[in-house]
Amino acid sequence: MGDNMRRVILESPYAGNVDLNVAYLNTCIAHALEVGDAPVASHRLYPGILDDNLADQRALGMAAGHAWICVAEAMVVYTDLGVSPGMLEAMRLAHGHGIPIERRTILGPKAAQ
Repeated sequence: MGDNMRRVILESPYAGNVDLNVAYLNTCIAHALEVGDAPVASHRLYPGILDDNLADQRALGMAAGHAWICVAEAMVVYTDLGVSPGMLEAMRLAHGHGIPIERRTILGPKAAQ
């Protein structure tokens, strides 16, 4: 099973309404797994270890997540709740590494309202 899974970096909003964004992130991870991707979502892992409210720790977590971009087969960007500045930066890095970027929506047209 794992041999056929595509390694992807998963991007979705985190900061702001963290409770809503983490619930959405969990749904995105489940969706990625359902379609056969093996997602890495650094914003699900590192905020539990680092303090996202401290600029230096947030930067460290983002840098650790960005380090995985060059080994991914694609970046999947879930956009139902918008695209944050952090997501844009990750997309810029993926583009620079020649990593394909796919935008996805999973909640329907009323999700961002």
